[in-house]
Amino acid sequence: VQLQASGGGLVQAGGSLRLSCVASGRTFGTNFMGWFRQAPGKEREFVGTIRWSTGTTYYAHSVKGRFTISRDNVKNTVYLQMNSLKPEDTAIYYCAANRGSYSEYERHYNYWGQGTQVTVSS
Repeated sequence: VQLQASGGGLVQAGGSLRLSCVASGRTFGTNFMGWFRQAPGKEREFVGTIRWSTGTTYYAHSVKGRFTISRDNVKNTVYLQMNSLKPEDTAIYYCAANRGSYSEYERHYNYWGQGTQVTVSS
């Protein structure tokens, strides 16, 4: 499975961005598509994930109510809509594919995209 993330950029606090992640290759068997982020000097952290079959979403507490994950089955694409962005949301955002059960841990995600930079200015 190959994952290509895009859509990052520079935005002011309170603004919005939408990230996209296109999956290609042997995508059959992917159960969850997740988003993670890594801020400078910090470990990578879970942002949220979507169950591919049902569209059920799960979010980290820090982004719940501001971020929304959705998917387009036809385009094999997952989106991360980010609203009310804060400077602390500044990070490299990664999408990842999980062929197993629900997880918030990166070790359970089998495939990773290259990351896209999101910078939120105050």
